[in-house]
Amino acid sequence: MPTRSEIAAFAAPAFWLSLAGAVTLALLPHPPELHQLGDKAQHMLAFGTLALLGAFAFPRFSKMHLAERLSFLGALVEVLQAIPALHRDCDIRDWIADTIAIAAVLAVLHVLGLRRAAR
Repeated sequence: MPTRSEIAAFAAPAFWLSLAGAVTLALLPHPPELHQLGDKAQHMLAFGTLALLGAFAFPRFSKMHLAERLSFLGALVEVLQAIPALHRDCDIRDWIADTIAIAAVLAVLHVLGLRRAAR
């Protein structure tokens, strides 16, 4: 079984790389399209992944604070997508999808006790 430090050693860089990738893709004027997944599913996959990695990368950080920060990031991305030069759409439903995915992943981790086991 990996130790807490081994999990964090993998999860922290994976979190930051995933965060950079998600924000970059969200702000590209013409991002690659995943036709298999709808827009909301792409948002939920990105923010669910960030929540999962964040929970293991920063086990001492409160789940509520992690959820708050990631949800704020989702809202910020939507505001930035309103910049006309990006040719993107600002949609509050995308932010809601982000927040639902974050809450769902962190709730599952809480119920399963996986985050505490990582400590």
